Order: sequence, then C-alpha cells, then structure tokens
Amino acid sequence: MDFMTLRKGRQSAANIRVRVRSLALLLLLCLVQTIQITHADMLSSLFGNDQPITVDIADPYIELHTDAGEGYPVFHVEERGARIEILKRKTDWFKVRTDKGKEGWVAREQLERTLTPAGQHMEIRDATRKEFAFHRWEMGAMGGDFEHADVLSVYGGFFLTPKLSVEVSASKIFADFSDGEMADVSINMHPFPDWRFSPFFSVGTGLIHSNPDTTLVQESDRTDQLAHAGIGIRIYLARRFIFRAQYKNYVIFQSTDDNQEINEWKAGFAVFF
Repeated sequence: MDFMTLRKGRQSAANIRVRVRSLALLLLLCLVQTIQITHADMLSSLFGNDQPITVDIADPYIELHTDAGEGYPVFHVEERGARIEILKRKTDWFKVRTDKGKEGWVAREQLERTLTPAGQHMEIRDATRKEFAFHRWEMGAMGGDFEHADVLSVYGGFFLTPKLSVEVSASKIFADFSDGEMADVSINMHPFPDWRFSPFFSVGTGLIHSNPDTTLVQESDRTDQLAHAGIGIRIYLARRFIFRAQYKNYVIFQSTDDNQEINEWKAGFAVFF
C-alpha cells in the first residue's frame, strides 16, 4: 500500500538518482549565489547602512527596559534634555544608547515624544516594503493539496541575507485512508527581495510519518525520509502582512524501496518582523 493511497508506482533507481542529483545541483547553485556576496555586502545586509538616529528627550524622563516588552523591568531613567541614539527596532520597541553608554529598550509611545536635532517630534513609520525586502524573521500558516490529500502547515523562517533564508515547517496531512505528519527544513533563495511580488526557490529535506487507518488497511505506521525542490511567490500586502503561494515536488524514500514522487500546492498568509 502506497503512502496514504496516493499515486502508486515503483521508480527505477536511475530516475531516483537523477532527481537527487537535480536537488543537489539546485542547492549548490543557492550556495554559490550566497558565496558571491562580498564580505562588505553581507555586513550591509545584516546590519544595514543607516547610521544610528540621535534624538533629544522632551518628556520629564524616559524609561529604559532591559528588553523589548512591558514585562521587562526598567533599569535606568534618562531625564529631559538628554540625548540618546536609536540603534534598532523590534516591533514597537526601540533599542537606544545614552551619552554614557547605557543601552536599553524604549516603548514607541515614549520615543514618539522625543525631538530630532531640528526640533521636530520623532516620526516613526510602520513596516514598509523596505522592511519587507529584508527582515530577520517570518512566520506563517498555509493550506493546500498534497497529491489529492488536504494539508495544513505552519512555518518559521530566518533570513541570513535579503536573498537567502532558512526555514523550518511542520505539516498535518489528511487523506482518505490515513493521516500523516511531516517536518522539513529548507534553504530558500530570493533573487528579487525588493519586488512587491517576490519569487523564491527552495530545496530541502525532512521526514514524513504515515498513520494508516488499521480498520481499512493492513499496514503499520512508518517514517520515511524525503527530499524536495520548490518554487513560490511572496506578495507584500500591507504593514507586516504577506500572502504566500508555493509548489513543491517531493521524493519520498520509502522503507519499502517503493519510492514516491508527490506534488504539493499551498497558499496562506504570514507576518514578518
């Protein structure tokens, strides 16, 4: 019995080797693309080209927290007239540094009441396409078709550079005669990260576990390794929201030596930060 009664048929060893070599070649191309980024470009991608912004405190005082969030304690208070540098942003919290070198996190509402060197109130913009082009983290949920079976997935990704990300996903598969769980890790290449409609390519590997309905089929649970290659598109919607659609082609290396090729189509939404 094939996995979840999906498409049957034994693939020849030669065909499997060709597909594995194709996956390896695509992965190699991704790595070559990354190596071609110069050391200076990589630092720019990771830390940005913008210099820290300097503002003056206009309120009676401003509170510095140990980390980004109301739940973290206030460890320092800087008084009116003092000057601080804004180093980076995490959602609605900003890491700042005082003239004496103390670093902490300030809430957005307090920072909006500070003054720029020109004497104007600090303007804080929400996420834009520039941040979409390069952010560190992305999380989302998708649903779709796994070779005529329903599939639901959640994923999390970390961007090493604007053009390269690493992603981990977990999926639940619902078929007529069995259920399954799948976990995989992917390397994604984004050739045009600054486009609103941004395509990407992925290669990866993982595990798939099938749970046949023993009342309908005489088969035990099993776990198999898989490899995949895919293509997709990420569309910037607004603020921190993304629509994402993708196609993946899987090769499942079954323990019965009856290897399978599976096509998967999914779409869903994600947020970045």
